Amino acid sequence: MENENITDVAEGKPSGYKVTKKDLRNANWRWLMSVCTFNYQTQQGASVAYALSPVLRKIYTNDEDYKQALNNHFRYYNTQPWLAAIILGACVAMEERDGLAAADAVQDLKIGTMGPLAGVGDSLLMTMIPTIMGSIAAYMAIEGNPVGAGIWFALILAIFWVRMHALEFGYKQGVKLVTDFSEKLPNLTAAASVLGLTVVGCLIASVIGVTCPISFSFGDVAMEIQPLLDKILPAMIPAAITGSAYYLLTKKNASMTALILVVIVLAMVASAAGILA
Repeated sequence: MENENITDVAEGKPSGYKVTKKDLRNANWRWLMSVCTFNYQTQQGASVAYALSPVLRKIYTNDEDYKQALNNHFRYYNTQPWLAAIILGACVAMEERDGLAAADAVQDLKIGTMGPLAGVGDSLLMTMIPTIMGSIAAYMAIEGNPVGAGIWFALILAIFWVRMHALEFGYKQGVKLVTDFSEKLPNLTAAASVLGLTVVGCLIASVIGVTCPISFSFGDVAMEIQPLLDKILPAMIPAAITGSAYYLLTKKNASMTALILVVIVLAMVASAAGILA
């Protein structure tokens, strides 16, 4: 009977091991700690293999099966790291159930969800939520209200909790999630992008308080520049500053640190010269 089990495992069948929460959390932790291991051939592939190797070792007790499973994951993979754990959890569930027979399905799942997850994760988790909540916290801080800092800290804790349990969630619900909502992911990405851009656009006018104090006098008539600019386009100077910064970052590959220093120096010089206020 023992030899029959070894033969089954050698043919790519799972060992029958039931994956535990400890296994999933260990894999999740290894993924978060290793995702920065990036190369231009497989990108996140090495991190995937490293993260799943302990749990795969328990699923495949035969050495050759284990090596084949690792090689299957040591392929090109690249998406938003936080949401990727959901897919990795689903892959563990598929291999626990079907063994190497699920190898192609696992690759199809990973490849098919890379793009949508990257879009949702980058626009929603990496851009929209931090921008909105960070801006609210900063604006409240400007007004002298410390609640904004508490809101930001609570958001960080919530995101950390999600990151620490994403692989476990994917193990339980990942396959159903990507199959039932796959068609809706592009719509969610587009909506998140529009909302994020709208919020950023509003913040440019409300947070960046830069005006032009220059005025001209013609006899008894005085003309100020700022009211004239506001009639052409409200918050023209903040919009121009933001547009210039965006252009330098995206088109000229300017360094964020260098750009911040340039803005600080120009602001000091323009303020001292009376050009901006």
